[in-house]
Amino acid sequence: MNPHNTRYPLFAFALLLVTSLVAPPEAVRADHEGKVQILLLGDSTTEGSVPRRLKPAGPHLETVMEQLLAAQGGLPPCHVINSSLSGEFIRRLIDSGRYDRDAAKLPGIDWILIRYGINDRAKREDFGTNFVKDFHELLARLRQDHPQARLVPMTVIPFANEEVSREINDLVMQVARDEKLELFDIYPRYAAELEKGPNMLNYRRFSLEKVPEQFHTLVKPYAFGSSVEVMDNELDGILGHLPGWYGDRHPNLAGYNVIADETVKWLTPRLQEVKKTTPAAIPAAAQ
Repeated sequence: MNPHNTRYPLFAFALLLVTSLVAPPEAVRADHEGKVQILLLGDSTTEGSVPRRLKPAGPHLETVMEQLLAAQGGLPPCHVINSSLSGEFIRRLIDSGRYDRDAAKLPGIDWILIRYGINDRAKREDFGTNFVKDFHELLARLRQDHPQARLVPMTVIPFANEEVSREINDLVMQVARDEKLELFDIYPRYAAELEKGPNMLNYRRFSLEKVPEQFHTLVKPYAFGSSVEVMDNELDGILGHLPGWYGDRHPNLAGYNVIADETVKWLTPRLQEVKKTTPAAIPAAAQ
């Protein structure tokens, strides 16, 4: 190629410029380090792990999601970042500085899935008004810090009774409508799984002092401080009759796997659609 002939390089540059102007934002955004970046923000039900002291230990929510996304085939490589925290609510996320420290500066975020509401209802004064304001404020911050990301409000899982869950989820749906965002309603799938067994998806956390003395040796491997914590149903046959044994509704690994599976099912067709709209690589300039 004549080094003084700039015709083909200029043509390729012009084609690239035109493509960047007409292609949808998802298509022209470069994946960070070759991967689609998915950020999870939420409370303990999004944090995605049971206490590490509980057995059996298994992969966290974000790892299961990555494995399930890879198993779909035909999807781009995905990296799931879980920036959730037990006990957190939106106001605390922002006011504590954790948002600025852990979420604001993450590079190359493509999707942000947001699930709050349970702790907000318990800890935020004038919940019905302030939760909506807080959610809008968080979305505004996310748009500013991650302008290319798709923001996805999520409903809460059936942690409390149906009436309380509906109260929270109606507000989440209101925010999604006001912001013109697509809602990810995970509540129905989780509720359907609970119909197979109401206590299949939560671990047992129970006051040690309420366990009859004759069973203290039995529960010693599961005693942590003032509570007994069991991953699944292995002690149900012995202690399941105790009032409140099933009271804690935090997901166990089975519960988090339901969350992972439903999240991947929701994401998959959307990731496929983005991939379809991504233009093919521009051929190298003629030599």
